[in-house]
Amino acid sequence: MKPVIDLEKEYGLVLEGGGAKGAYQIGAWRALKEAGVKIKGVAGTSVGALNGALICMDDYENAKKVWENITYSKIMSVKDEQMQKLFREKKADITMLKDAFNLMKEGGIDVTPLRELIAECIDEEKILNSPIDLYVLTFDVDEWKELDIDMKECEDPSMIKDFLLASAYIFPLFKNEKLHGKTYIDGGAINNVPLGSLVERGYKDIIMIRIFGVGREKKVKIPEDTNIYTVAPKVSLGSIIEFDSRKTRTHLKLGYYDTLRMIYGLKGKIYYIDESEEECYYLNQLVKLNAENYRHIMTAYKLSQAESRYCRNMTEVVLPVMAEELKLSKDWTYKELYLAVLEATAKLCRISKYKVYTVDELREKIQEKLHGLSGRELPAFVWIVVKEIPEEIPEEISSTDE
Repeated sequence: MKPVIDLEKEYGLVLEGGGAKGAYQIGAWRALKEAGVKIKGVAGTSVGALNGALICMDDYENAKKVWENITYSKIMSVKDEQMQKLFREKKADITMLKDAFNLMKEGGIDVTPLRELIAECIDEEKILNSPIDLYVLTFDVDEWKELDIDMKECEDPSMIKDFLLASAYIFPLFKNEKLHGKTYIDGGAINNVPLGSLVERGYKDIIMIRIFGVGREKKVKIPEDTNIYTVAPKVSLGSIIEFDSRKTRTHLKLGYYDTLRMIYGLKGKIYYIDESEEECYYLNQLVKLNAENYRHIMTAYKLSQAESRYCRNMTEVVLPVMAEELKLSKDWTYKELYLAVLEATAKLCRISKYKVYTVDELREKIQEKLHGLSGRELPAFVWIVVKEIPEEIPEEISSTDE
């Protein structure tokens, strides 16, 4: 695969807050690292600050281990079983409600486990000696102002861990304790997407890893000579406090493949498809049907199977109807339609999406899986894909109306 971004440049990385969704950012980092993307600096809020610290330490296996082993009780003083029940059944029992009420009266949930996790997995010396700069956002309640802190300029290296914790104090959920005499809250309360932190420091090439956490997103004026590349999930990543290991592993994979999509310009809305063909190629894939599949489609749409109407039926009726069924925009292209048909069919066949496919590879995988769909009534668009592509449109159905 050929990157569509310039790997000779150095990039700034924006990591927003979002609690349990943060595993997505580490998956994204893996893809950037494997592709050889050079990171010059990271700006992070809340979990984005913690992940930014892990990135500065340049130890992906350590970061992956932290996230793969994450649990509710490693972040908050809660019982894993109760939290799992809450998210599994989506309801709380009387005991849980009483516990929650008492926690709020006491100022919120104790996050001593988070402090201990930071102490265990963050190495201040590695951060200070890293070629990557780290900027952390938090909010100073005592002085009532936002802080955008350059971690390499901390007077005392031990303050790095304190500021990482300060940036993650979700108000009013987490119990807040003073750090070196001051009160801080989660930077997301004021600025959850710290894009401005890098823009103001003169970064011209910036990659934003979105996880859509809870918090304020400040508007930032982007200079004309600044390029912003965005990686974002197309599906919900769930709750910011759902620290479930199974979901975490999914988020790691999703962040990885979504970032590959950005780096290499992969196509597809569900799958990750490496393609470089022109429109005419996809038109051929859409209309070059064997006689049997043509009959399937004409029957499905109750159209005449007359040989003379082949091209008119396909281009003027069938393809526009398929585009509408697949919810494409009104200005759809043949490429978009064929890839939408391919993805919808692959989804029907329950083909794993966590892999980069070429068009041919995905089509072949569909052919392998189709026997499992025998006996089911298939959507008409399936017959566009499930065929051997002939060299030419068969003569008996290739003529057009006079």
